[in-house]
This record gives sequence, structure tokens and C-alpha cells, in this order.
Amino acid sequence: MSFPTVTALSFDCKQGAVRSVKFNGDGNYCLTTGSDKTIKLWNPHRGILVKTYSGHGYEVLDAVASHDNSNLASCGMDKCVNLWDVATGNIIRKFRGHAGHVHCVKFNEESSVVVSASKDNTVKIWDCRSRNKAPIQTLDEAKDCVQSIDISDHEILTGSLDGRVRRYDLRSGDLDVDYIAHPVTCVSFTGDGQCMLVSSLDAIIRLMDKETGELLNEYIGHTNSEYKIESCLSNTDAHVLSGSEDGKIFIWNLVEGKITHIIEGAGKGVVHSISYHPSECKMISACEGTIRIWVPEYTVT
Repeated sequence: MSFPTVTALSFDCKQGAVRSVKFNGDGNYCLTTGSDKTIKLWNPHRGILVKTYSGHGYEVLDAVASHDNSNLASCGMDKCVNLWDVATGNIIRKFRGHAGHVHCVKFNEESSVVVSASKDNTVKIWDCRSRNKAPIQTLDEAKDCVQSIDISDHEILTGSLDGRVRRYDLRSGDLDVDYIAHPVTCVSFTGDGQCMLVSSLDAIIRLMDKETGELLNEYIGHTNSEYKIESCLSNTDAHVLSGSEDGKIFIWNLVEGKITHIIEGAGKGVVHSISYHPSECKMISACEGTIRIWVPEYTVT
């Protein structure tokens, strides 16, 4: 089995500190957000800047592409959620309603709504098609900053610094809460939708059964006690990956829980943002102002 452990390309995004990096839905492009208030669209496989989007008042903390790649959603320290037209670079909607920094955004599967999570302890749901700029729903159960969200076809998963993972079933109206006892900084569903991957500030990543909350596995070895560090799954769900505060990237076997690779030299500081290609053995990571594209060793010529 091959792993993306070799740097194929690295470049300075010239955005100050890069706050997040994400592949789009087909993996042909990626988005970076920066402390310079911009979002940049890249062809990361060639290191080519495609477009720059400007319109936030402060640092941009996250951005995501819609599933048809026609729109972007972004959020940041100006408390706003912006919906962009990818082709023109214009802002289509500017959603205001959060009372604090907005940490992350996600589209639903139809890209008809945007979900945002904020320092104000709330998650808000916005209708992209409506002229009404008020949120259609606010989830306010968290007792501290909501750092991370993920969405399935009918569920919203949230992770909060109050140490809890909350799963909202939008069909039944049910709310399931799992207590981690440490600040939760990153959450995601597994590809089959049956489990949750949860990162927290005790430097443990947990794999949990979605329905029962049962702890299925733990992944340790990385450093994570201060910062929001993203974790993710490989495109096959066979491996867990995470950045680390010591400039490394860790890869674990999902089932066995053992470290398969430690990637040295992913940066001089905190490797806080990573994204795995949706269909290929490739990964991108962000550290300070630089992003790196990682591929298996045999693909580098």
C-alpha cells in the first residue's frame, strides 16, 4: 500500500498565515484562506494561482467549495459568512448573525444551505437560495466555542471546546451528545457514515460509533495541546491522518490504531490544516504561510 509521504510541490501562498487548506469536491483544485483577508483558488498540482477572492474585513478562517464548484462559502474573524460566485469572484450573499469569529463552514449535499460554527457557541444554518439573510435555524446547545462541523445527508456533527460532540438528526429532531472530557477541535464522519473521528486537546484522536458513542479506537503519538489541529481519513477510509504541533504529519492504520508513517519536515511550526484528495493517494497540508502537496514516493520523478 502506498502513502502520500513525499513532497511533490510546496509554495508560499503569500497570504500571511494560511488558516486552512482544502481540496474541492473532485480534487482538481484547492482553497486556501489567509490572515491577509483573502481566499485563493489554486491548481495545487501545478502550483498555479487561479483566482483571489477579497471581501472579508478580517482574517479568513475557512472556505469550502460547493459540490458543483460554482460557489464558495467562507467565514472569518469579521463574524460574516460569505457566499461567492466562483467564476466572477463576486459575493452573492453576506450572512451576518454570529456574535463572534466564525471558525468553519460546510455546504449540505445539495449546496442549498451553508452551515457555520462560531466562537459565539452556536451553529447557524443559512439558505443560499433565499433573499432572507437571517439564519433558518440556530443550534445553541454548546456551552463553549464550536470549532468544527461535518454534515451528512440528514445530520450535523459538531465539536466544541466544552468537550462535547453533538450529532443533530435533522429528520427526527434528535440530538445525541458524547462527552470527551477535553476540548474538541475537529470532527468528521467516516466515509460510510457509521462512525465519527474526533480530535481533542489531550492529543488523542478517537474513532467512535455514531449511534452508540462506543469508543472503537484511539490514535496517539502526535502533539496537540494548544491549537486546533485537523484530522481526516484517507480516500479509502483505511487510514487516519493528522497534523501536529511539532511540524509533523502522522498516519495511522484505522483498524489497528498503529502509526504507519510519521512525515518529518511538514513545516517549522504547527501543521494545523490537512486535506486528503477525494479519489487519489494525495494530500495537502498547511504550515505558516506554505502549503505542501504530498504524493507516494514512486510518483515523484
